[in-house]
Amino acid sequence: MASYMPPKASIWFEIPVTDIEAARRFYGAVLQNTLSLEESGPNPIAMFAATEAGASGHVYPGKPAPAGTGPTIHLAVSAPLEDGMKRVTENGGKVVSPAIEIPAGRFGYCLDPDGNSFGLFVPAGSV
Repeated sequence: MASYMPPKASIWFEIPVTDIEAARRFYGAVLQNTLSLEESGPNPIAMFAATEAGASGHVYPGKPAPAGTGPTIHLAVSAPLEDGMKRVTENGGKVVSPAIEIPAGRFGYCLDPDGNSFGLFVPAGSV
């Protein structure tokens, strides 16, 4: 049996949303970042910004899965994690777990206003 070992297990992610502009505002406020609108493809998308190439992604007009039932994407947020979790609720989302500590850092599970599951993640050693 042949095997394939990719350099990275994750290549791209897409988060389906009912209102792309509302999603841009929500994720932009929570992540303290700007999602750039791209309209060159078959659907408009709003790209998450990052300084390095790698597994990135976007929000797009689509049909979200029932609340909390789809995959969970973990998104980078600046420390402290609790500030990011507070911005989730302030902007219409829901925090569904306390902060969880693992060797790699700290994260918390959340839902966006469409019910998409996502995590906020702060790497270990971040101030």
